[in-house]
Amino acid sequence: MKKFIYSIVISILALSSCTDDLDQAPTDPDLFTEIDVYSTEAEAKSALAKLYAGLALTGQQGPAGQADIQGIDEGFSQFSRMLFNLNELTTDHAVVGWGDPGLPNLHTMTWGSGNDFTTAMYYRLAQEVTFTNSFISNVGNLPESTEVDSYRAEARFLRAYAYYNLMDLFADVPLVTEITTALPEQASRNDIFTFVETELLEIQDQLLPAQSNEYGRVDQAAAWALLSRLYLNAEVYTGTAMYDKAVEFAGKVVNTSYSINTTDGNGNGSGYDELFLADNDTNGAQNENIFLLAFDGNNSQTYGGTTFLVHATIGGSMDAEAYGVNGGWAGYRTTKGLVEKFDNSVTNRDDAGDPIEWADERAQFYTDGQEYEIATIANTFTDGYALPKFKNVDVDGNPGSDTAGDFSDIDLPLIRLAEIYLNYAEGVVKGGGGDLGTAVDLVNELRDRAGATRITSGQLTAQFVLDERSRELHWEGLRRTDLIRYGQFTSGTYLWPFKGGTSNGRAVDSFRNIFPLPDNVLLINKNLVQNPGY
Repeated sequence: MKKFIYSIVISILALSSCTDDLDQAPTDPDLFTEIDVYSTEAEAKSALAKLYAGLALTGQQGPAGQADIQGIDEGFSQFSRMLFNLNELTTDHAVVGWGDPGLPNLHTMTWGSGNDFTTAMYYRLAQEVTFTNSFISNVGNLPESTEVDSYRAEARFLRAYAYYNLMDLFADVPLVTEITTALPEQASRNDIFTFVETELLEIQDQLLPAQSNEYGRVDQAAAWALLSRLYLNAEVYTGTAMYDKAVEFAGKVVNTSYSINTTDGNGNGSGYDELFLADNDTNGAQNENIFLLAFDGNNSQTYGGTTFLVHATIGGSMDAEAYGVNGGWAGYRTTKGLVEKFDNSVTNRDDAGDPIEWADERAQFYTDGQEYEIATIANTFTDGYALPKFKNVDVDGNPGSDTAGDFSDIDLPLIRLAEIYLNYAEGVVKGGGGDLGTAVDLVNELRDRAGATRITSGQLTAQFVLDERSRELHWEGLRRTDLIRYGQFTSGTYLWPFKGGTSNGRAVDSFRNIFPLPDNVLLINKNLVQNPGY
């Protein structure tokens, strides 16, 4: 990916000339020499790489220095690391012992409008909108060609993906589709939904067919997959259920050349763990990953991404070398809420009652020296099972390319086929049409890979699908959204340790289904109104 140097300006979603008013500020791609960057298709492709890099990396010189966003630790500000913190740490899937300001508040669901992590996520996504708006405008200066049309469609997908997340996390945000200096009005969640839907429908035939694009770039199946996710959550976003469309577009993806990885390269009995190894771009997992962030331990270094997901989950008696890195950060582990999803798959326990063997290979918990119950979160890594899902080794056990053991080679799936299988199943059981037998077959294909017991059509209920999503997709940035869709995120119908800040968990106010708009944005743009409750 070509390296561009950008100047620090304010976010397109805040829009003001008073940059000193902001504690955090993304960069504006409009400020480099556009005549050079958009002079040829090859140069435009380099600019397109920056759009993808905007979600994977954090600055202009590697893991730290010349950060894109100021006011927060650069490694913290990486997109997928914040997605994990906002969508997994806020749920039953994770706790963290670190005391960085604003971080403990995420699991206890006590965040406020000045929270560093929610604010930085808003700016990170705003930056991506800025990047994509600039690219879409400037690539129009090139002569029309199939290649240029594909570049533009990819940029529109990335903009739609950014807006999908803004809508999911923050609800009502400004809708800006071009570079401007005017302060924007606030758009409703319905408006954002319609924009994302319309964009994806319009570009679906402009994107290259499934698996015909370069590795790491999106294709037609990615648009269908994101539409399936969008429609699955439509009732939350718009008040109108659209499970029929979720089924329709999931079905389109299922019928492409993407396939569930069953290649057991390391011979451990399952092809599931290969999805999260250092060679998941070549070991078979690439056929399941529809949209991903590409990482390389030498050439795309960040303290976010999968580097974070490997290091931060190692502590206690765990041997970091076995996971392809030089040490653990002793931070994140899981709660019994996730462990209980696998309880029926335990085949053997030790004298202390801890599992020795799981019948479901997706239960990749590390239990040696770890407590099932969490007595305290802060600085106590051994409270709660560890979960080393991401391992910076290849199928032969060799570590990633960074010989120092600092940075990961694992590519991170943002959308993979297994999710789409479960979207189809959920849409079917929630009255969206489709075929029940097909839904059962798709779920059983996932369970077969995991070595789990197959289910019958009578067992395929909505709650079963939610639990199966937890088993299959944990720590992949979807859990909060799933729980909200089922009415279980803030309510008392489902509790987990330290939900709401109490050891046994408690319900919290429903306004926490969405995050607050950042204080700094509201200070600058008086057209915006804070989300209720904050």
